[in-house]
Amino acid sequence: MKRSKSCILILTTAIFLLAGISLGQTLQKGNLIGAHVMTITLEPGVTMEHFIEFYTSKVIPEFEKNRVGWKAYLVKSIRGEIKNSFGLIIVIKSEKDWEKYYNADRSFTELGNSANEKLKPVFEELNKFGKVTTTYTDWLVQ
Repeated sequence: MKRSKSCILILTTAIFLLAGISLGQTLQKGNLIGAHVMTITLEPGVTMEHFIEFYTSKVIPEFEKNRVGWKAYLVKSIRGEIKNSFGLIIVIKSEKDWEKYYNADRSFTELGNSANEKLKPVFEELNKFGKVTTTYTDWLVQ
């Protein structure tokens, strides 16, 4: 139940983020929202500021470059049950755009495998900052 509430909190954050500061982008019926709650375990000597800087300046741009039509946002909870936690909000135009990269069983399509190969170097570099695991819920805008 706590994870479910976490995803709702992150989804709410995403809606405010998208409505308030995303250069006029708005959610539309049929958009797919991936709400990921992140667990970050930093390597010794790495600060959360270093991690955030790398994630926002390297990981997200590479991710968006290799998942055409996807937009990603690193978010931080500031109050509530999971205060000071991080999440990732991914906005995708439609389920059809998600299905270009994933099969129904969440295995990768050929395009998904190709994108992952291109992303390997940035994720290998991310591992120098720490380990990230996520739980997620995908939401379809009604």
